Amino acid sequence: MAKQLIECVPNFSEGRNKEVIKAITDAIESVKEIRLLDVDPGEATNRTVVTFVGEPEYVLEAAYRGIKKAAELIDMSKHHGAHPRMGATDVCPLIPVSGITLEECAELARKLAIRVSDELDIPVYCYEASAFIPARKNLAFCRKGEYEGLAARMGTDEGPDFGNRPWDEKAAHTGATAIGARNFLIAVNFNLNTTSTRRANAIAFDVREKGRPKREGGKPNGKPEKDADGNIIMIPGTLPGTKAIGWFIDEYGIAQVSMNITDIARTPLHIAFDEVTRAAAARGIRVTGAEVVGLLPKSALLDAGKYYLTKQQRSLGLPEKEIIDMAIRSMSLDQLTPFDPQEKIIEYMVAPKKDKQLTDLTCIEFADETASESPAPGGGSISAYMGALAAALGTMVANLSSHKAGWDERWEEFSDMAVAGREKIDTLLSLVNEDTEAFNKIMAAISMSKSSEAEKQARAQAMEDATLYATQVPLKTMAESCTLFPLLEEVARKGNPASVSDAGVGALAARAAVLGAELNVRINAAGLKDRAMAKHLVSEAEALSKMACKAETEILKIVNSIIDK
Repeated sequence: MAKQLIECVPNFSEGRNKEVIKAITDAIESVKEIRLLDVDPGEATNRTVVTFVGEPEYVLEAAYRGIKKAAELIDMSKHHGAHPRMGATDVCPLIPVSGITLEECAELARKLAIRVSDELDIPVYCYEASAFIPARKNLAFCRKGEYEGLAARMGTDEGPDFGNRPWDEKAAHTGATAIGARNFLIAVNFNLNTTSTRRANAIAFDVREKGRPKREGGKPNGKPEKDADGNIIMIPGTLPGTKAIGWFIDEYGIAQVSMNITDIARTPLHIAFDEVTRAAAARGIRVTGAEVVGLLPKSALLDAGKYYLTKQQRSLGLPEKEIIDMAIRSMSLDQLTPFDPQEKIIEYMVAPKKDKQLTDLTCIEFADETASESPAPGGGSISAYMGALAAALGTMVANLSSHKAGWDERWEEFSDMAVAGREKIDTLLSLVNEDTEAFNKIMAAISMSKSSEAEKQARAQAMEDATLYATQVPLKTMAESCTLFPLLEEVARKGNPASVSDAGVGALAARAAVLGAELNVRINAAGLKDRAMAKHLVSEAEALSKMACKAETEILKIVNSIIDK
């Protein structure tokens, strides 16, 4: 299951006092499991936007601590600033990044809202996806009248969702907070080969969801038309979930369409890029690239890379890095400044630093580590790696076949094979590391103290658990390696005949992976006290070995028949 990751972007009503800002961010960072990504104070707005990310339970705790500290240090009765606001912590949105839905974030936001109200006595509105009534999805509706209008709203139907009471001294000090959930917002500027702000604005109005005013007679300079209620009639743009304007950037000497994609599910980054490109071309202008402001989720670039690969009828079964590189090249994200995925993709930014694993080693380092006096990596890790190589060979044949001249109509068929193979590579590579981790668990159990009877029993149980795990891991390697044979047979039969020998070598490697892992199952099972479990695991391993040998023989028949034609 994918790790759940959410972003939190609280806005605090203090942008001038550095000591107060530091105290708030220190409170947030006191939750060690979160990663503080950005602190952006504004003097004119008297407001600081903080961005941090982590797993849900830690983000909720960090948000609570930040809100609590802000309530202690910021007196809203004395606050003045250019930005609309109604509380010491004005807004606190939760944003799904990976492994979690917007609906789940909305429930978490409500949970946080209840805690903030109950424990801190702060009035809370729930907005965006966490709103209880449709009107409160709009933050501006929740914040109507700002701080100065709160006294009249408190204790009425227009009061907050939690902590709705008559105006009192505590509410006067803290104001109210809006807590909600929204989709990830991508801020992106589209670079144009023009210096005209007016033309950039025209393109922005063509595409943004709000669109442009409908004018009398359809003339650009005509008066805006109004409906019966006196509201200006708008002609919607082509991209839902977007806001955009045109501007000129002195630093680069070009005009840009500056866009916020507020709903990347409805309008992904690559769709926005292509649509702005189309609208610009209709006005005789070229989009020369794009500039992503801040961070973006990995999925935005993976989806974009796959989109452009599909348009080129290219295989999608490529390593993650190559798919992301395709996205960067296709949208020229590095036209104005370097685009480093390690510094722009939120998942990469927050990935915990870890010790170097076996799969991080070069081929030479891996061989040297195996050959050293250390007992790990051993046969189990090597077997898993042979399985990964078998999957890689099958994937390679599929990718080469999808790109073969004259086979253009079959590209998707082979792309599907390559995508399946790519998933198997990742799974088996993870087993390379897991097998060595299993061995380390046995060594840790062996080193446990046995000076008392209780310690002896604990050590014996730890040994049994570690031995069982060390038996199950190579069994998993066997099972995963056996799933490679259908792929290898398919690419041998249908793939590029010039690469059929690679499919054959893949079958040999897959069989070796299975038989090698079986040896590890047997030797580790011999150390289990639970003999019934040991017998069961060995029986499963034997069945998988027979299957692998049979499948390898059939694939080699196919390979040899094609080679000998």
